[in-house]
Amino acid sequence: MNQERLLTIVLGPHVSEKSSIISEENNQVTFRVARDATKSEIKQAVESLFNVEVKGVKVLNVKGKRKRTARGNFRSRPTWKKAYVRLEQGHEIDFAELG
Repeated sequence: MNQERLLTIVLGPHVSEKSSIISEENNQVTFRVARDATKSEIKQAVESLFNVEVKGVKVLNVKGKRKRTARGNFRSRPTWKKAYVRLEQGHEIDFAELG
């Protein structure tokens, strides 16, 4: 897979209360990823970008919510994809050092 495609797959970390608990307990990291990315592409992208070993990847599509606007109309937030990446024992990603 070419390097340009790998750089467009991982959009950024997804930080929430649930993802923080999962990262502490299961050595997992949560990412926002491109909607057309596959599990194997996500695994290759994370391994090459962060220099870690990936044990497994779980992917889910997050449906966009309907929100009411100021004029009473509805609009929909975009649908996006989330990936839970389980790292091998002894590997970790520290986002504080990267930024």
